[in-house]
Amino acid sequence: VQLQASGGGLVQPGGSLRLSCAASGRIFSIGVMGWYRQAPGKQRELVAAISSGGSTNYADSVKGRFTISRDNAKNTAYLQMDSLKPEDTAVYYCNADLRRIGVYWGQGTLVTVSS
Repeated sequence: VQLQASGGGLVQPGGSLRLSCAASGRIFSIGVMGWYRQAPGKQRELVAAISSGGSTNYADSVKGRFTISRDNAKNTAYLQMDSLKPEDTAVYYCNADLRRIGVYWGQGTLVTVSS
């Protein structure tokens, strides 16, 4: 079982990026999927999460700018990030509750917002 995060990169302030988090292997079903981030010298924090039914919650700092979604048929979650700010710079990690298996973390993908 593997959780693979992708889509990070360098973007200018005001730009957009889309992160993907794909679960693969022998998976029964997936509960909550989430995105966390960790900036240098700071603790890891929740950015957004989505339940299997599509209910979402967001950190106050990203509300109105980021959108989390998922494709249950592809075992994949997405994070659309718009109006990016320099303070969004961090390593972004995805997380998934793989039912009957446990909670898995992806390897992290670096997002850098800079001009």
